[in-house]
Amino acid sequence: MALGTLDRTPPPFFRQGTSALTKLSFFSALALFLMVADARFHVTLPLRAVLATALHPAQRALLVPVEGWSEVSEYLLGLNKALEGEAAARKAMALQAERAMRGDQLAAENARLRELLGLRASLALRAQAAQVLYDATDPYSRKVIIDRGSTSNIALASPVINEAGVLGQVTRVYPLSSEVTLLTDKDAAIPVLNARTQARSAAFGYASAIGNDALELRFMAGNADVQVGDTLTTSGVDGIYPPGVPVAKVVSVERKVDSGFARILLTPTASPDGVRHVLVLEPVGVQMPPRPESTAEEVRPAKRGGRR
Repeated sequence: MALGTLDRTPPPFFRQGTSALTKLSFFSALALFLMVADARFHVTLPLRAVLATALHPAQRALLVPVEGWSEVSEYLLGLNKALEGEAAARKAMALQAERAMRGDQLAAENARLRELLGLRASLALRAQAAQVLYDATDPYSRKVIIDRGSTSNIALASPVINEAGVLGQVTRVYPLSSEVTLLTDKDAAIPVLNARTQARSAAFGYASAIGNDALELRFMAGNADVQVGDTLTTSGVDGIYPPGVPVAKVVSVERKVDSGFARILLTPTASPDGVRHVLVLEPVGVQMPPRPESTAEEVRPAKRGGRR
């Protein structure tokens, strides 16, 4: 056999490509670049929307067995509760009949007073029901995904509530779904009104040691009139949340001598755990009248003309 016909290439075991350190450095730099680009410039937002739309049918299909088992369990375990609830509802209906009559009288009186004083009619809340699909994959945040998106005319920053109060706010909108940031998220904030003292303040998400379902009332003076058990509602001054919706209750007030601010902890009125159906409201600012234009430029020419 001629020596020129021998295969002199090394066996696959001894072949060496790019070193492991080079690969680690390259992919680490690529991951850092993608994180910065996504956080500062939102370059992956269109890709997120495409992936969310493409994966939506698969997610719905995977949720079918879970929803079916949940519905069967609720049906088997809820018959007695349904009967008890029906009896309680009949009693409550009898008690509400007299209140409804008084409410109609007060509503008619309120309408007459508004007409007499020339007040603007209250805003009509436009809302649509939605269902919570699943929690967001980020373990460091408190977010859920609902089954309504831009195709259902869901707007960014729309308030999300249930029968107990405010749950959160829409922070991302996809074609077939939306991401809702809950009030207990560490980056969430909402202006509130103390129903007892009528004092305005701001509540922020707070990560407590026993769980994430907590809020904190910040920037309150140490001698502020806040007591345990006070109910906080939306103030309506932010142009997003309608006024008067329950938000939280005060559960702890710590006043320190060496600090100018009090440490006030709250518990949300609407617990996000186990919520399946929510109501998405249209932001109040959409229905507000346009701001009047400044007349400063119109006054100046008038003054100049008077000097002449």
